Amino acid sequence: MPQQIVAPYGSWKSPITPDLIVAETISLGIPPIILDRDDVYWTESRPADAGRYVIVRHSAKGQTTDITPKTFNARTTVHEYGGGSYTVANGVVYFTNFKDQRVYKQEPNTNPIPITPEVHCRYADFAFDRHRGLLVCVREDHTAAGQAVNTLVSLDPARHDGGRVLISGNDFYSSPRISPDGTRLAWLTWNHPNMPWDATELWIGELKDNETLGHTERVAGGVSESIFQPEWSPAGVLHFVSDRTGWWNIYRWREDPPPSRIEQLCEMAAEFGVPQWVFGRSTYGFESADRIICTYIKQATSHLASLNAVTGKLDTIETPYWGIRNLLVSPGRATFVADSPTEPTAIVQLDLDGGRLEALRRSSDISIDPGYFSAPQEIEFPTENGLTAFGLFYPPKNRDYTAPDTKPPLLVNSHGGPTSAAWTGLDLEGTQYWTSRGFGVLDVNYGGSTGYGRAYRERLKGKWGVVDVDDCVNGALYLIQQGEADGNRLIIRGGSAGGYTTLAALTFRSVFKAGASYFGVSDLEALEKDTHKFESRYSDSLVGPYPERRDLYMERSPIHFTDRISCPIIFFQGLEDKVVPPEQSVKMFEALRSKGLPTAYVPFEGEQHGFRKGETIKRALEAELYFYSKVLGFELAERVEPVHIENLPAHTT
Repeated sequence: MPQQIVAPYGSWKSPITPDLIVAETISLGIPPIILDRDDVYWTESRPADAGRYVIVRHSAKGQTTDITPKTFNARTTVHEYGGGSYTVANGVVYFTNFKDQRVYKQEPNTNPIPITPEVHCRYADFAFDRHRGLLVCVREDHTAAGQAVNTLVSLDPARHDGGRVLISGNDFYSSPRISPDGTRLAWLTWNHPNMPWDATELWIGELKDNETLGHTERVAGGVSESIFQPEWSPAGVLHFVSDRTGWWNIYRWREDPPPSRIEQLCEMAAEFGVPQWVFGRSTYGFESADRIICTYIKQATSHLASLNAVTGKLDTIETPYWGIRNLLVSPGRATFVADSPTEPTAIVQLDLDGGRLEALRRSSDISIDPGYFSAPQEIEFPTENGLTAFGLFYPPKNRDYTAPDTKPPLLVNSHGGPTSAAWTGLDLEGTQYWTSRGFGVLDVNYGGSTGYGRAYRERLKGKWGVVDVDDCVNGALYLIQQGEADGNRLIIRGGSAGGYTTLAALTFRSVFKAGASYFGVSDLEALEKDTHKFESRYSDSLVGPYPERRDLYMERSPIHFTDRISCPIIFFQGLEDKVVPPEQSVKMFEALRSKGLPTAYVPFEGEQHGFRKGETIKRALEAELYFYSKVLGFELAERVEPVHIENLPAHTT
């Protein structure tokens, strides 16, 4: 091995370039994966193609083919976050097109044709009724003034009428699932101010041939119970995931003999469910009537397992993966999105009998020496009120470099949601781009994150902007105490809700020396008044009821306390963002500019909430690195396109 070059942290040259990330990488985490007639389908997003969503088919003969024509984008915007944008039945694909949000039918080797009218409706979470030739799905109707109206509808592909309403009256619906004999429909529903991980209800109804529901009955759920992924077994027994014990575990509903009852299949201090931010997510399925293949999370790591539905015995299935998502199960095999710290994300198929693993598609075919990859270290650290918080620490790693006897700068990543979690997959953009240049990275699973049970998730209730900020600060301080980071070069960054945590930490604490906000919330009151329906009451639980607790919204909004900010911040913003409107970033940028602090604002045309275009991702990465090099004072190994920084001292330009 050649002798390592001695160079300061942050100035290392890395083969993990923005061009490589955007040109050679696709996103495979979009649910669901579907099996139809032995063919496997999935959706992938391609940054090099303006982030277009493409439905892909992997045939039983091993051929992989794009299904979605180049002029279409198979992406729904129900709840703004989407997911569940398509289904397949007998080789016919039904999908929502992003541009007009109409549902299209695509027969093999033909162009898609619309089956819904040109009205302001959106569709998602499709279930195909094979007995009647209909689609059952969620419809979000934006035709009237005020908030959208959500319903479950039945779509006849030959009728072009936008669907007939099966059930309505509640604020939200999801997960329509048709029983194997076609006689019953199961679904989830919830109402404001709850989010689906707070309180949901599981219902069933008699599905009639005239596209109506007969007798309906609530099976489970309530004000303190979150239900996830209802699923019928091959024998017609309804299963679901519930957190009624404090952990998302698998249950089934027994109707016979009466009275009906709910049975827990396997009690475990682990999460068999995930937050329903998008439609179509799946953590279990039926290999047979009595065998369930499932995935569960303990802290930040996923495990694949086989669950005997008769005895409740759970057997782990060993895999090399740290993350397993969007699980599809069929007789003899399991297909899923697989994450690893050292390999690109892949669509993987597992032979359940022989144990053979086959990667059907990888998010990237790039070949990078593992000597440039930093592996995550799960850490626990003390935080406020005598509690413990969690994180994933990635030390600097580059086989070609070593640093002088100094400590590295530390990037603290605050994940979005905030009801979400840091993941352990190979993240070139958010982690390895930085560690291979000499930064340490800490992904904080602050109180409120998932993967640690309901009680941990509820630490954030009424405490958003407090608990998350404390945990990010204490995680950074812990690594300083462990000798892993330079206390004078601490950076915090995050997007969306993580952007709010970032801005709150930079405003109300004095630990961090710089920050980057990606479409971050700066004004909680403005967010409450101007956001989409799905999250319009989210802050009730995170902060407090509005306007009754307007005082808390004011107290925790960085925009009202810019006089307390004393370090540089760069802002990135999509100009078509409906979740966090651009005005939030613009006001913060203008306040910092007026105050005389180094700051930059980088807007992007055509981007919504979360960046999908390759040129956007590249520009943002380079601009963020350039910004840190100027405000923290280190040289870059490669030339990048400069970004204009307001109030930058002359000697640093």
